[in-house]
Amino acid sequence: MSTPHIQKTFCTTREAAALLGVSIGTVQLWVESDLLQAWKTAGGHRRVMRESVDRLLHKAADAPSAPVKLPAADKERRLSVLIVEDDPSLLRLYQAKMSRWPIKLDLVTVDNAVAALMAIGRGGPDLLITDLNMPFTNGFEMLRVLTQAPEAVNTTVVVVSGLDAAEIARRGPVPPGIEVLSKPVPFDRLLAIATGILK
Repeated sequence: MSTPHIQKTFCTTREAAALLGVSIGTVQLWVESDLLQAWKTAGGHRRVMRESVDRLLHKAADAPSAPVKLPAADKERRLSVLIVEDDPSLLRLYQAKMSRWPIKLDLVTVDNAVAALMAIGRGGPDLLITDLNMPFTNGFEMLRVLTQAPEAVNTTVVVVSGLDAAEIARRGPVPPGIEVLSKPVPFDRLLAIATGILK
């Protein structure tokens, strides 16, 4: 008599990291931030619910557009920029405006915070520009996770939001040290920030 196959409903942090394409430390951080559900064994080892890993993967995959990266043309010092914005027309505006900047950029765009966290988990950008009001995981939750993420320790974070100051204070706060700019997108200020990072 054959033994029925039982699907494993949990995985180790190493297995979760491999599935998500991020470091083990990032998986541990996401568990502590409740982006992933897990428990500890009697021996103190974390076991991550496979369903929560699949849910994160599906959230990133179900986004209306996949991450878009503008290719690097040379080996000159370039600024890596990640833009998180769920409005497709605004993402196109970012790409159009920033492609004309007088500095070299490696620009990646995503339209939700889950995809952004996964991208950052593979290596933090020099500059992160993010909206706050987004589907799945909102920008406030993403910023709280990033304040503890070792991959983002050298990342300059800028918020560009259509929310007014009172609403941001009510739903936030935004972590200290993060500049908050209002929409319409102030591209001159963003260029000044980007140039400052390169210097």
